[in-house]
Amino acid sequence: MFDGLLQPMHLLLIFVIALVVFGPKKLPELGKGLGEAIRGFKKALDEEPSDLTKAATPAKKEDEQKLQSKLPQ
Repeated sequence: MFDGLLQPMHLLLIFVIALVVFGPKKLPELGKGLGEAIRGFKKALDEEPSDLTKAATPAKKEDEQKLQSKLPQ
């Protein structure tokens, strides 16, 4: 179904449509934003999960302690 989707002629057509819709002034900004988003996504995939959990764990414990201190006993 999508065998020939990324052929050069199709990519050229997509570029022309994007140029007409967004205009030549906005297109470089959109490309830059898309590139930064892809780089950020790749960076997030490459990070170890332990780095993310270590950063979140202390804040979570502090929040739990605050909630328990506010509960009526």
